[in-house]
Amino acid sequence: MPGYSENKDAVQKRLRRIEGQVRGLQRMVDEDKYCIDVLDQVAAVTKALQAVAIGLLDEHLSHCVADALTAGGGRADEKVAEASAAIARLVRS
Repeated sequence: MPGYSENKDAVQKRLRRIEGQVRGLQRMVDEDKYCIDVLDQVAAVTKALQAVAIGLLDEHLSHCVADALTAGGGRADEKVAEASAAIARLVRS
């Protein structure tokens, strides 16, 4: 079971809000809004997505990785490597 299961409704609510922001961006482009205004909204959407990603990562670390570490063995190493790779992807983005 994913670590975010308890917060699934909140995650979906945030993603729907972000979806609305993206539709707003499309509308801004359709209406030929000022470039800087569009860029400001792109930055806001990016920050919102990053917040969701950080929340999901936190849940993954506190549930999936913690459980694997408690169990020990190769599964623990696999989960730590997986989390490290996810963090690296987030840092690069």
